Amino acid sequence: MKKLLFVLLSISFFSCSSDNNSEPQPPVDNDVFIRGADMSYLPLIESEGTVYKHNGVNQDPITTLKNAGCNAIRIRLWQNPSDGHSGMAEVKTFAQRVKAAGLKVWLTVHYSDTWADPAHQTKPAAWQSLTFSSLKTAVTDYTNLVMTEINPDIIQIGNETNDGMLWPEGKLSTNETQYLELVAAASTAIRSKSTTAKIMLHHGGLSGSDWFFSKVANIDYDYIGLSYYPIWHGTSLVTLQNTINSLGQLYNKKVIIAETAYPFTFDYNDYTNNIIGLPSQILPAFQATPTGQKGFLSTIKNTVTQSNYGLGFCYWGSEWVAFRGPTSTNGSSWENQALWDFNNNSLPALEVFNAE
Repeated sequence: MKKLLFVLLSISFFSCSSDNNSEPQPPVDNDVFIRGADMSYLPLIESEGTVYKHNGVNQDPITTLKNAGCNAIRIRLWQNPSDGHSGMAEVKTFAQRVKAAGLKVWLTVHYSDTWADPAHQTKPAAWQSLTFSSLKTAVTDYTNLVMTEINPDIIQIGNETNDGMLWPEGKLSTNETQYLELVAAASTAIRSKSTTAKIMLHHGGLSGSDWFFSKVANIDYDYIGLSYYPIWHGTSLVTLQNTINSLGQLYNKKVIIAETAYPFTFDYNDYTNNIIGLPSQILPAFQATPTGQKGFLSTIKNTVTQSNYGLGFCYWGSEWVAFRGPTSTNGSSWENQALWDFNNNSLPALEVFNAE
């Protein structure tokens, strides 16, 4: 027994000595800091006649973003959406436009026919009756197709997968092993098609992110993605920075704020109910004004850059103006958080995309 205790103490001593002598180092990553904008609605909005402006002059919004310093466009992909928007054909064409403009394509693969988020991870209709083995094969085949057709620079395996994806088979809290098998299948397919594409796993919010990323620690991926909206994820930017630092250090990954947004007004420009409209839903330091929106985004950018593990940010709903007119009840719930104002003119927050 004494001999056993001696051995255990020796192991403990050398383990502690090793820990004390080697501080965790941030991962080496030569990638450029990501200054991204999600523009997923743009093909739909343009198809209904909306024109965007910069300094009062009509301008392609992709050009406006690039000139401002944006270097990545985030695009969602649904497998078989009912109206075709955000489906493979539209996204492939849009991705080609983004690449032609010299910007990175950041693809968010929802593995669903519609919105996937922490509360919804519905399998595509075509996959509903598949066995688990066939579901894994479908994930592999579909991911191979995505890579062949679009070849993104950054690809998310799922969107806000706090509790997995492709429910119920891939629900993390109840089918952990199966979820990990599905993600591993997607990751393997991506690696087989590209040696340069970066893989992101995405958690919506800060709370619970440590649990999620501990579960996927053995998955082959590159970036930790986090959503951060004050209305849903708290008003503490200190907590945001601490989360970036702790996750980056624990898992030796770069961290990107994959989604964030902020209002430039509490007013509305159509009759579609807006997500944000009250002072209690935003940060007291940044008012709902164009200046406040810019100040918030600048602070997000600085919070990320001040971390050894931060690698960028992405503004969500950048393009989602009230494109169906002021009387629409099926327009935008986000027009007061877009990066273009109620006259479709670019806002000062675009200046935050500069490389400084």
